[in-house]
Amino acid sequence: MERQREQDSEAAMPSRAVEVVSNRIAPAPHVDDGFSSHKKPRWRDFLSHVGPGFLVSMAYLDPGNLETDLQAGANHRYELLWVILIGLFFALIIQSLAANLGVTTGKHLSELCKVEYPSLVKYCLWLLAEISVIAADIAEVVGTAFALNILFHIPLWAGVLLTGFSTLLLLGLQRFGVRKLELLITTLVFIMAGCFFAEMSYVKPPASDVLKGMFVPRLDGHGATADAIALFGALIMPHNLFLHSALVLSRKVPNSVRGINDACRYFLIESGFALFVAFLINIAVVSVSGKVCSANNLSAGDIEKCDDLSLDSASFLLKNVLGRSSSTVYAIALLASGQSSTITGTYAGQYIMQGFLDLRMKKWMRNLMTRSVAIVPSLVVAVISGSSGASRLIIISSMILSFELPFALIPLLKFSSSSTKMGPHKNSRIIIVISWILGLGIIGINVYYLSTGFVEWLIHSSLPKVANVIIGIIVFPLMAIYVVAVIYLTFRHDTVDTFIETQNDSPEPTHMELGPIPFREDLRDIQLPD
Repeated sequence: MERQREQDSEAAMPSRAVEVVSNRIAPAPHVDDGFSSHKKPRWRDFLSHVGPGFLVSMAYLDPGNLETDLQAGANHRYELLWVILIGLFFALIIQSLAANLGVTTGKHLSELCKVEYPSLVKYCLWLLAEISVIAADIAEVVGTAFALNILFHIPLWAGVLLTGFSTLLLLGLQRFGVRKLELLITTLVFIMAGCFFAEMSYVKPPASDVLKGMFVPRLDGHGATADAIALFGALIMPHNLFLHSALVLSRKVPNSVRGINDACRYFLIESGFALFVAFLINIAVVSVSGKVCSANNLSAGDIEKCDDLSLDSASFLLKNVLGRSSSTVYAIALLASGQSSTITGTYAGQYIMQGFLDLRMKKWMRNLMTRSVAIVPSLVVAVISGSSGASRLIIISSMILSFELPFALIPLLKFSSSSTKMGPHKNSRIIIVISWILGLGIIGINVYYLSTGFVEWLIHSSLPKVANVIIGIIVFPLMAIYVVAVIYLTFRHDTVDTFIETQNDSPEPTHMELGPIPFREDLRDIQLPD
């Protein structure tokens, strides 16, 4: 009798049925998905998807990229601007693939790597992903410490510590919702844009030379090829692919073909706008550096700085037009770049650890772990070697990121082109061809940059010949293992089917209207059943 009463009670409940499948909440087939244009204006749908692209764009404006931009402008004026244009166009394609992967599968890249690869491969990929986050954090922490030193004359080692603590405080905004954190990052992006555009308006680089540098590829002058490779390789960061595929999961997307397609389109538009702002800022940095360092009235000291331009010495670029305030304007832009980049780097570390290892620790503990690992090497170098050692540390971290890139990019390209992961939403043949050409091109450039850089260092090293031989015996086999691992990831067939069938869109609206239903709530610490 009691069981009969329970069944009668369930039958009398309102029929708002939802289906929970592998972390995705799907509306019942007879219910309208809430994405209909007659119910909600398209611009409001788009605004609800704004945010992840701006967090992701900070990786293209971090201190490591700014230092590469400054050196490219000082050495070659505007001749390498076309590299930034092509690089950010490539970045838009690759980042859109990461967003589409998260929207379609309901899982981010690290989670898919966990279920797809054997244990040994999975743990190796996790370790490499963590190293990439640490390498990116090093440049961001050091850049922020430089900014604090310029603004408040704080010692570099103290600035490193303050950067770590301030990042943890700002990440506390997560408890109020991810949109608050996205708003903060977006604000910092526009503060940085305002600072560098103000610099550009004072310096006034010739528009014709800037446009020519953007659309006429050239590699003239000594070291142009190496600087172009460094500039291009610094744009795509491996942890950014994990981050973007995870951030889109905080948005409400219905489990329908139309809902998924609309969400992918909105994220593409939003990422395009965010990366366009990042492109303009990079153009401004290169143009300012190129204009000032090519001036005829430079003093001997400024010429020396232009020959070896770094983040802590670049404020002189505006002293002729802004006087004493030049260092303040520059430092504010650098502070916005470093602080926002450290936040996004820590965010990426959370998702990587959660996805690969499925750790259910509290967010503040994950934040503290990722911050501490990045701060320790930066702090040691800042104490021992000062600003010169910290600048070299940024260069080393950029090389590490170039080394790590294939181990995030190849799984993304394979998963987004796989019917076992994306079903009918997988990349078209044209996108598959274009994305693989771009991906292999980026990987080839980075591998070439690393291998030639190592060989050149080995040839010109002041170490004894015995030491060079020992280093070669150790490094060359590791390089062979690296190549074999890249080939393995490229040609390995997917074995795990994780695609979730979507509901067909209703041809006509029904009387019952439900809003879009979220399929992931990780950012609010709500775990859905598997």
